Amino acid sequence: MTEPEPARSREQRKQHVLARLRQDDDAWVGTASSSGVPTLVPLSFSWDDDTGVLVMCTRRTNPTAVNVTPTGPIRVTVGHTRDVVLIEGDARVVEGKELPTALGDAFAAKLSWDPRKAPRWVFLLITPHSVRAWREENELRDRDLMTDGTWLV
Repeated sequence: MTEPEPARSREQRKQHVLARLRQDDDAWVGTASSSGVPTLVPLSFSWDDDTGVLVMCTRRTNPTAVNVTPTGPIRVTVGHTRDVVLIEGDARVVEGKELPTALGDAFAAKLSWDPRKAPRWVFLLITPHSVRAWREENELRDRDLMTDGTWLV
């Protein structure tokens, strides 16, 4: 068994999280129906530094969109099991024509795909309430980086 890297400070982790949100393309997204049936799917995303919002897109009829229509709780994970970013927040479903232009343009540019003109697609605007990040057991103690929508560092 290899020795884990030394634990990172919360500030280092926050910077790592922001870099991942800017650079990564895909995340796992968890929601639940009103009767409690869980759904876990991979979705592509973009991150907006100015608003602190994750932007995702899915078909209007997919369980993920249905579960959070018009708004609802959502859980998003970026990374693998040895470099976890766990985000919990609220998602708001937005039609393509109602999506702020800057958010739509950034999504389309990052992912080389612009679903705004197709009516079967909706966007999910996710506002994080909590963010946690850790790599190994030695980072579990200080994994909380955001609570109640406020960064702790």
